[in-house]
Amino acid sequence: MADLQLSIACGDYDHIRDLTSGKVRAEGITLLPSHLPVEEMFFRFTKFQAWDISEMSFAKAMAIVSQPNPWLALIPVFPSRAFRHSSIYVRSDRGIRTPADLAGKKVGIPEWAQTAAIYSRGMLTSEYGVDLSSIDWYQAGVNEAGRREKVSLQLPSNIRYTPCPEHSLSGMLADGTLDAVLSARAPNVFFQNPHMVQRLFPDYRAAEWAYWKKTQVFPIMHVIALRRELYERHPWIVANLMEGFEQAKQRSLKRMADITASSVPLPWVSDYAEQSQQIMGADFWPYGIEANRPTLDMFSRCAHQQGVTTRHMALEEIFVPEALERVKV
Repeated sequence: MADLQLSIACGDYDHIRDLTSGKVRAEGITLLPSHLPVEEMFFRFTKFQAWDISEMSFAKAMAIVSQPNPWLALIPVFPSRAFRHSSIYVRSDRGIRTPADLAGKKVGIPEWAQTAAIYSRGMLTSEYGVDLSSIDWYQAGVNEAGRREKVSLQLPSNIRYTPCPEHSLSGMLADGTLDAVLSARAPNVFFQNPHMVQRLFPDYRAAEWAYWKKTQVFPIMHVIALRRELYERHPWIVANLMEGFEQAKQRSLKRMADITASSVPLPWVSDYAEQSQQIMGADFWPYGIEANRPTLDMFSRCAHQQGVTTRHMALEEIFVPEALERVKV
């Protein structure tokens, strides 16, 4: 029987490339890849369902799945993960030296439902006691005007939130309208005027490692989503895709650890991989639910508390049942 041909959109990540290039196969499936910037992928998949499979913002995917009759289905494969202490930018002239200093300030976000912003707000609340209602929130594109929320929100009644589609966060940070920005993508003014705009956590790597050791949370930014009607017609593709993604990832981790030749143009990459394994375990980029339960529990709770999902979802509701267990031999 001929392979099922499926279109897929995802970033050109080293840990996925062997699958999309065909060096690793998902049994019974031929993938037709498109590699695009994440904002374009999310927009086209959310608005037009442009592919069979797509990398997706975890927050937007969960917002859709929490609604009745969602049009997509999720598998616990996570192309992008990142700690976000490094993603909080503050004006140096506003007296913001600690997270507590954000109280009473004007803070910009690209979207309230941006995954990175949800993690950042959750971390600020749980680790530093920041009251989200003590902040005035402004939503705009990071470096371009015109960006709007892509999912419906049910904000808590005490949250002060102002959309600013005619502005950019970078511009408002530069002209002093904003005191700080939470964003996965750095605002241009951070590079253009590093004396004016700085990170809230200058030694963010130390802060992020300490956070991991305390919480076991390694923030998941993106997830793999399928069109639900495709999944319902061919539920067998879930296990086959997950096995393909896992094989591709393991090959990538092996390349990073190999000091014979550099797999990426980064000095000491094998040392970074070794340090990460010492801190986080042999597979520091796990797929599946159990290895990610602290992260998934934290994000599910925060997404609901912050008004992004319609309800607090159990992890078994978020992902398709075929992804919950794997055969053991």
